[in-house]
Amino acid sequence: MNIIGINAYHGDASASLVVDGQLVAAVEEERFNRIKHWAGFPAQSIQYCLEVAGISISDVDHVAISFDPRANLARRLAFVASHRPSARAILDRVKRQGKTLGLEDQLARGLGVDRSTVRAQFHRIEHHQTHVSAGFLLSPFEEAAVLSVDGMGDFTSTMTAHAKGTGWREFDRVWFPHSIGFLYSTITMFLGFPYYGDEYKVMGLAPYGEPEFADSIRKMIRPKRDTFELNLEYFTHQKTGVKMKWNDGAPIIEPFHSQKLIAELGPMRARDEPMTSRHDNIAKSLQVVTEEIILHMLTRLHAKTQCENLCMTGGVAMNSVANGKITSQTPFKHVYIPAGAADNGTAFGAAFYVWNKVLGNPRSFVQDHAYWGCESTDDECANAIRTAELPFDCVDQADLVDQTTNLMLDGKVVGWFQGRMEFGARALGSRSLIADPRRTDMRDIINLRIKYREKFRPFAPSILEEHAGEWFEINEPTPYMEKVFPIRREKRELIPAVTHVDGSGRLQTVSKSTNPLYHALITRFYEKTGVPIVLNTSLNENEPVVRTPAEAISCFLRTDMDALVLGNCIIDRHRADFPEAFQKKSSIDRQVKPG
Repeated sequence: MNIIGINAYHGDASASLVVDGQLVAAVEEERFNRIKHWAGFPAQSIQYCLEVAGISISDVDHVAISFDPRANLARRLAFVASHRPSARAILDRVKRQGKTLGLEDQLARGLGVDRSTVRAQFHRIEHHQTHVSAGFLLSPFEEAAVLSVDGMGDFTSTMTAHAKGTGWREFDRVWFPHSIGFLYSTITMFLGFPYYGDEYKVMGLAPYGEPEFADSIRKMIRPKRDTFELNLEYFTHQKTGVKMKWNDGAPIIEPFHSQKLIAELGPMRARDEPMTSRHDNIAKSLQVVTEEIILHMLTRLHAKTQCENLCMTGGVAMNSVANGKITSQTPFKHVYIPAGAADNGTAFGAAFYVWNKVLGNPRSFVQDHAYWGCESTDDECANAIRTAELPFDCVDQADLVDQTTNLMLDGKVVGWFQGRMEFGARALGSRSLIADPRRTDMRDIINLRIKYREKFRPFAPSILEEHAGEWFEINEPTPYMEKVFPIRREKRELIPAVTHVDGSGRLQTVSKSTNPLYHALITRFYEKTGVPIVLNTSLNENEPVVRTPAEAISCFLRTDMDALVLGNCIIDRHRADFPEAFQKKSSIDRQVKPG
């Protein structure tokens, strides 16, 4: 039984393949077309999934899509009748919904096959049902409370439920136009971060500020019974809609705050305007109030379920700072958040919804890693390096781990390209930039001379899972960098490059069973330094994470990366025979020693 799951016409378009109840492949379309957060139809992702399984589209039994234009139709019509949105808002919505029609034909065209070869049954599944599916059906729990919370999907922004076995009972929904995701997006754009998905920048900025504007933000959103509601006087989307452009490029959203919000918080920051303490404080205030609303909902949800297990999903479940406070500030003891908690994960959520709920099969799969994407052989890596005409060495695995460790100990920034690519927003040791976390200079080196991004943005510590409790105040499995925890005070000065300004770290716990090579690398670093941690960030430069060896080499050559490890091949920019044309673009002062 072959089931293709699709997220299309939402941000981070993606596809997955489930074969006989097991996830076989999952990937985002942006990794192929190189357009961040691309939101069209994921034809190349679907083709990749079929190739992994060695099948064609004619072998697919079911295709599941994570939206249903007919869902909540009565609610939609009632909203139009009562709020009378503008004609433009209605037309924009109709145009976007029109793209979701004829998916059977779009699938055939995207794969370049005749429509008659597509024999699969198509399923259009309500958006938040696929979020709940992605959160619970792939979790290790037989029973759990579930909170699905994002911007908006099929007229719903939030849903709570109590799940058991292969089903769940809904409790509450929050309908359009009320959305905590919309609030966070509004303030993100207000702070001068205009691109879809920039909310994580505000989360990283927040620790630099004080909650000076928390009461102002509380005027914009407030708890309501077991969920929340927006004060719509501060927004315009209920009248004009959320103006989005999704065609042939990265999703673009126009600001939708009202003049009342400007009167409350002051002028909107221009993108090129310097960041001030006022902006820091607005970011901090937004994060504080967001956490208040999330923790309010979770406390009420636990009271209804009396269950210690929680599944979180949806775009707001990417707020790793809030996630790290759940077990300490609510009665929940175990929290599962899938790789791809945002809309990308609805691709496999839709597929498992069909497998478990529509077809009635028992659960037989637990998502315990994120390595579902493309891979390259050692020979393919070597051939790509030869094509680029660069010198390199091929070594066995023991030497690979040892030499890479030595490069980091020398203060070098290393691209690490191994195995199957990660699914989701985080690099998790397959397509990563890695470095020594003990160096006080390393954050600025990577931010300013390799990633070319804002200085305030932190980097993640990848830590051997068996040592997490020794270095962090909360010891929980965190395989997808989905939670931020306080670093123990006595350890912070030992790892300054991955310690954020508030003493926290968005950690990734690394398991020997799910990524043995990355685990071996960190283990070797630990043996040489006594620190079971390496700095980890994504292998890219203002682009989607690299997918192929050629893309990794291109990123390496146009930045100040020191070395690139592709499979069993090592490229070192500092070797004597490295081409002069590709020497480093700038001189990096590496005199600042660890600690």
